[in-house]
Amino acid sequence: MSRTSSLISLLSCVIRHPASWLIWILSLVIVSPLGAQITVTELQSPYSFVNDPLEKGYFISSVNGEPEAADNNGFITKLDPNGKLLNLKFIQGGKGDVTLHAPKGMALVEHVLYVADLDTLRGFDTTTGKPVLALAIRSPSASQPMLPQASLSDVTSDGKGHLYCSDQKANRIYRVDLATQTISVLVTDPALAGPSGLAVHPKSGQIIAVSWDKGKISEVSPDGVVTELFSNGFFSSRFQNLRGVDFDRWGNMYVSDFTTGKVWRMSWDKRFQVIAEFLPSPGDLSIDRANNLILVPYQYADAAEMNGLETPSDGKPKQEKRTLADYGFIPPPPKPAPEGPARK
Repeated sequence: MSRTSSLISLLSCVIRHPASWLIWILSLVIVSPLGAQITVTELQSPYSFVNDPLEKGYFISSVNGEPEAADNNGFITKLDPNGKLLNLKFIQGGKGDVTLHAPKGMALVEHVLYVADLDTLRGFDTTTGKPVLALAIRSPSASQPMLPQASLSDVTSDGKGHLYCSDQKANRIYRVDLATQTISVLVTDPALAGPSGLAVHPKSGQIIAVSWDKGKISEVSPDGVVTELFSNGFFSSRFQNLRGVDFDRWGNMYVSDFTTGKVWRMSWDKRFQVIAEFLPSPGDLSIDRANNLILVPYQYADAAEMNGLETPSDGKPKQEKRTLADYGFIPPPPKPAPEGPARK
């Protein structure tokens, strides 16, 4: 299908269902390098959607059952660099020597896909899908050594040999040293209010945690110091149950609100904007920074979407009318030649 016919089909849908324009705002904002919006179906309670910066492919985790059940039937889907389905169940619990119960958040480091799976951080080879790591995490307590095991919701990498895992129920973030494969508690703090999604700021290196319980956004230093960045006010409630967080290449932050069905963008100057609304349970989103794409799984719709993001205007005056070039439909105009002495 051509780009023109795709747009006509999309506009026809909007005309028939006027409220749906907000759902599709991401599709109209920019045509991605991959050509258009891409939707993946036949998933089962998809939780997380990430890209592989080395092999350029994509992975989607599906819980496929109860989110806390050790039923060994979770699976991970693999897409090629163009977003085409390669294998719906590339990694599948109960198949071969794979154990995978309820895969949630994921992170990639070199050729290993790390997955938060109940009380275990699992690692899989991105080429073969074979398991290469399984680190069980148990909630520590000197007075109550038989506490229930951890319940991991997300994992992120700092790019320096460490992973960070969130335990939403325990208000805890763990640090994993990949070189030694050891686990330690970075911080346990009620102020995290159910840390669901994690991301490492690409410029500051600080850990950003979004809250499921209170809709808060917190910053956590590598030493475990928690600082509140944003929270709901007494007279206003911007966020409800936040699930995912990530950054684009310019440092803009994106968060998904599972309950309200919104995706928010916070610019570097702390301005908030809803870039998509009325979405069906947006989950643990991520950003493909190289291609400027946003990747969003929809848990209740058993689907996931890949869409292009708007390129920042780089300080264009607000009163200046934006053009199609700002949204990627046509090439930007050539820059004027630098001023200098007139040629003879």
